[in-house]
Amino acid sequence: MRMKPYRSFLVGLCSMLALGLFFYSSGRLSLRGRGQKSLYDSQGFLLTLNSSLPLELKYKYGNLSKDACKPGFTTAKMTAIYPKFTKPVPMFLDPNFKRFSKIHDYVLPFGIKSQEKIIDILLAATKRYGLGDELDSLSCKKCIIIGNGGILANKSLGQRIDEFDVVVRLNQAPVKGFEKDVGSKTDIRITYPEGAIQKAGDYERESLFVLAAFKGLDLNWLQHIIFNRRLYSTDGFWKSVAQHVPRKPSDMRILNPYFIQEASFKLIGLPHNNGQMGRGNIPTLGTVAITMALHNCDEVAVAGFGYNMGTPYAPLHYYEKTRMSAIKESWTHDISKEKEFLVKLVTAGVIQDLTGGIRATGR
Repeated sequence: MRMKPYRSFLVGLCSMLALGLFFYSSGRLSLRGRGQKSLYDSQGFLLTLNSSLPLELKYKYGNLSKDACKPGFTTAKMTAIYPKFTKPVPMFLDPNFKRFSKIHDYVLPFGIKSQEKIIDILLAATKRYGLGDELDSLSCKKCIIIGNGGILANKSLGQRIDEFDVVVRLNQAPVKGFEKDVGSKTDIRITYPEGAIQKAGDYERESLFVLAAFKGLDLNWLQHIIFNRRLYSTDGFWKSVAQHVPRKPSDMRILNPYFIQEASFKLIGLPHNNGQMGRGNIPTLGTVAITMALHNCDEVAVAGFGYNMGTPYAPLHYYEKTRMSAIKESWTHDISKEKEFLVKLVTAGVIQDLTGGIRATGR
């Protein structure tokens, strides 16, 4: 009987200690959780970025020569600053595209919902779905995305650009007459109908013609191009479109719409708009191409990127006299938010900017 008060005291003391330990542990976990969240911005990128290599990457790449291709470098750097980065995603749609669940819930341009039948027809006609035997066989690929910015003019980067394994060009950007600054090599030309070169003679001799589809009409247009049929009505296009592309069906591809989806909703953080194309939620084709390269190239560089709104009278493109101020008229792009994303990539050394326009001042 005398032991009962002592036992009660011990039981109470143990309960209090256990409860205190629980709240202490919970508090530490909570603080640790809050601290972990504070390391990242709203898109999931590290808030503090620099181009130095993490220790494990220094060991992996430290002994390679300066110009040697670094296998897996871009993926490693991207994952280090953006832990949500997914595994490699195929550049182009292939006959097994239905296995790729991320694009089934969205309509174009963010997915393939309701377009499966025409995609099957197009893929059956092209019969090829990669970069080609030579490039696909490379164990390490250095890729460069050539933007169309006026900043490319008079930089004399042509020879350096041609040294990359994969050179990607956008829309109707010309090569002939500008080789000194933009190079002469083209492996991939990504475009949509309104942006495609309209004169067959202006195309380079060899390259993959890649459609970035933003609407159902774009796939219908590609069907006419592949089967060499005249498109009698251009209703629904916002300007004239090419009637012929001097490429065999085996040299035509459909860009995986996942890159438009990821660039818009995840990497840049543009308005979701219920998964529909809307005001300010379409990334520029250049950023889409960079997103594609992040998933498929071992090293990624860019040139000709950077809209500097502080110089409204500067040339918008390297090949024409349109002024920088014209970009303000676009209702589909959010240039400011897009620049924030690209600055992260350059600051962290995920991509290399040969013309230095991305981090230039001005909006």
